Amino acid sequence: MKLSGQGSSLMSRGMLAVIVAQFFSAFGDNALLFATLAVLKNQHYPDWSQPVLQMVFVATYILLAPFVGQMADSFAKGRVMMLANGLKLLGALVICFGLDPFAGYALVGIGAAAYSPAKYGILGEITDGEQLVKANGLMEASTIAAILLGSVAGGVLADWSLLAALIACVLTYALAVAANVLIPKLQAARPGQSWHPVAMARSFFRAARLLWRNGETRFSLVGTSLFWGAGVTLRFLLVLWVPVALGITDNKTPTLLNAMVAIGIVVGAAAAAKLVTLKTVGRCMPAGVLIGVAVVFFALQHTQLNAYALLIVIGVLGGFFVVPLNALLQERGKQTVGAGNAIAVQNLGENSAMLVMLGLYSLAIKLGAPPVATGVGFGVLFALAIAVLRGWQLAQKRQ
Repeated sequence: MKLSGQGSSLMSRGMLAVIVAQFFSAFGDNALLFATLAVLKNQHYPDWSQPVLQMVFVATYILLAPFVGQMADSFAKGRVMMLANGLKLLGALVICFGLDPFAGYALVGIGAAAYSPAKYGILGEITDGEQLVKANGLMEASTIAAILLGSVAGGVLADWSLLAALIACVLTYALAVAANVLIPKLQAARPGQSWHPVAMARSFFRAARLLWRNGETRFSLVGTSLFWGAGVTLRFLLVLWVPVALGITDNKTPTLLNAMVAIGIVVGAAAAAKLVTLKTVGRCMPAGVLIGVAVVFFALQHTQLNAYALLIVIGVLGGFFVVPLNALLQERGKQTVGAGNAIAVQNLGENSAMLVMLGLYSLAIKLGAPPVATGVGFGVLFALAIAVLRGWQLAQKRQ
């Protein structure tokens, strides 16, 4: 259902409010991650606890997956986004006041899990299907700009004043809540569903089966899961790779390197919006294979200039790869199980992949594996996985 009186323009009031709210929310997420990593460092937590922090965040997505999609479809999505950002604000306050950083970050994870189906699901309600890839490109550009600025702000402020970094995160989430208020209230996509936990779980897994049986949505689910599992692992790999490969031990440099990926994704998302449609999604697959190749070359670098350049390339490839897959799932999901449920199923796949990859990465670090060797192996496995996925997709089409 489109916004009454808003039309389907990408520059409608509803779309702009969504993009602004997403920017502040994603800015807070990324600034808070690096600020909280600095908290762990200051409190002398072991190195392997850093990916565990993200695993706590990811676990909330997995545990809540059967419920958050229905929440997004049962209420006005803008109001769901506002509630979710309120939970993120509460989690940031917990960390800011010196309480358990893992508990605070878990609260942020709960908010993020509820936020994701609503923020992506609302795109299909405020834009036409023909503009959905462009709307996703705009959403990804906003998100990546927020990752770019938020990551740098978190690292730089943490080097200057850890308390200032945490306060900035709290204020940013407050701005996200305020921006959510400006999103016009839409009718619920699927009101009146049962709220019994068992019935909700059954409905969720029924939706998951429907999406998995469809070749196009299965292709999207596997592709985006591999991408985000790889992306979050690369982020933590950078934190330990920088001191070893570049000899730099501050909080700022890993955030700047993450920012290079963000810049590249903005470019890749824009290219995907122009060059890929829902009918030509297969064009994004070579970029996925090349991500793994680029990660291998990156892990072998020992100079900042080469590292920055390769991370921009990885970002461009990533943006070109993931944006069409997101749009495909939203469009097909809206037609079958509801956009909110489709994104919730996607979140389960993506965060399960993140949990597995982070767990393996944390184990590798605990066992003393060098970050460079870990990065090379990671890149090779990712390239092979995407190549297998592409072959699987082509084989399905021939049948």
